[in-house]
Amino acid sequence: MTVIRLALLASLLLAGPAFAQQASGDKAAETPDAAVVEEKPAPYDERLERLSEIIGAVHYLRNLCTDKPEDGWRASMQRLIEMEAGSEPKRQEKLTAAFNRGYRSFAAIYTACTDSAVVAEQRYRNEGATLATEITARFGN
Repeated sequence: MTVIRLALLASLLLAGPAFAQQASGDKAAETPDAAVVEEKPAPYDERLERLSEIIGAVHYLRNLCTDKPEDGWRASMQRLIEMEAGSEPKRQEKLTAAFNRGYRSFAAIYTACTDSAVVAEQRYRNEGATLATEITARFGN
């Protein structure tokens, strides 16, 4: 159920520095032929794209400001794409582009961890948690 997964993503965003990467052994179910699947935008796609952008920004900033590399944010984004748009290439592309946009927007500004980079990461993480909670509350079944 997508709602539960968004709630889990919200908890990851709130966890912040205490975030622990989890190994994902689950494989998405086999998808039907792409020509057969009709892509329909979800009513929360715009918010989901913003959330993807936020996750990309947090991924960059966390790796910039931590001693050891963290791949958990990218992995969380991959799981979100698989859950939300597993058989819809156009939606996958939009979510991936949003993640990359968030990542690159901070990569263009910050090349070293600064106080403002730390504040930006905290603010984006808070915005992402709020957004994930809002999507879950408004569009969950």
